This record gives sequence, C-alpha cells and structure tokens, in this order.
Amino acid sequence: MKQWLDISMAIYPDMIVYKNKTEKKPKFISRATHVINGYQEGSIEIDLHLGTHVDMPKHILADGHDSSVFNVAAVNGACVVFDFSRLDHSNITADDLAPYQVMPGDIVILKTHNSFAKAFDVNFDYLDPSGAQWLAEAGVKAVGIDALGIERSHPDHPTHRILLGKEIYIIEGLALADIEAGRYTLMCMPLKIEGVEGLPARAFLKPDRDQ
Repeated sequence: MKQWLDISMAIYPDMIVYKNKTEKKPKFISRATHVINGYQEGSIEIDLHLGTHVDMPKHILADGHDSSVFNVAAVNGACVVFDFSRLDHSNITADDLAPYQVMPGDIVILKTHNSFAKAFDVNFDYLDPSGAQWLAEAGVKAVGIDALGIERSHPDHPTHRILLGKEIYIIEGLALADIEAGRYTLMCMPLKIEGVEGLPARAFLKPDRDQ
C-alpha cells in the first residue's frame, strides 16, 4: 500500500529560519500547567512564512490577492519532483529545467542541496528568474522548493513576481531529504487564515508508483 510521505518542516523553538532572524523563530508559551492549574494549555506565536508555507500574491505584489480568495486546489494534485541536489551551481535556470517533462497543471517541486543543510546557508539554492519563466510557460499551477525562500534577496524579487503574477502559488520550506525524483500526488493543507499574505502548511506526497 502506498503511504503518504510527510514533507513538512517540524516547528520547534530552535528550528532553522530565514537568515537566522530571531524575530522569525517560533515562540512557545505555556499558559497553564498540570502542577499549577490541573491541566495543560499553551499558545504558539509564529511568522506566517515559517517552515513549510505557501506564499500568496500579496506577499510581493501590492495589488495581489491575499489568503481570503486562496483556492486550496491550486496546491493539491498531480506533482512532479525534480532532483537538482547534484547541480554544480546554485541557481536553477531554464536550461536546467529544459530536459524535464512537465504537464500543464502540474505542481513542480524542486529538490536541491538545501534538503541536507543543518543550518541556514545564505548561499542556498534557488529558482532563477529564467527557470520561473520556463515553469510559468509550461503551465504549472504551483512551484515548491526545499529552501525557506524561492530566491535570495534579489532586487525586486523577480522569481516571486513571475510566478505570483500569474497566480502560480509558491510553496517554500519543504523537507525533501528522503524524497526521490518522480511523479506523486501532493496534499498540501495550509491553515485557513483570512486576509494574510502567507499560510503555514502541512504537506504530504504519495508516489504514483513504487519508488
């Protein structure tokens, strides 16, 4: 029986966050304990772009829509994982993607060296604008990556703009170390939060065949 493979980052106080920014670390708050209150209850404070999450167009585009009109079907369904973890450069370009087959409506997930990082690397692998344009022209409906950003601190965020400008959702922070290249079904379930530019998510893959 094929099993769902969890590709979500675990959330915990000292997890890896973008650029190691202290303000992006999750905060776990204990509001009641069994010793004092007779029960346990807590809260968590998290950044909307923490760990595994989905970027809305509003994240980068001033006139882009936010989560209020997000269609969860856009990040669920037929999916293909491409393994670029042996690539000898850090930017995935159109030339790197050209040998691969993509079907219109696919969700494309990019596995890179990032999957094996034990700490945040400022030189993380990312999707080049030419690669983003190639995927957009191929008719994909979402793009995922194992980095906490689909591009680095590039002026004007071209990769985000190319994808989000065509309402191609971006899934960042995927845990792909144990995932092989191939075809899958993606189940990605972002939290139902109204009016925000990013949604924390849980994500799973089911192989379309034995891999």
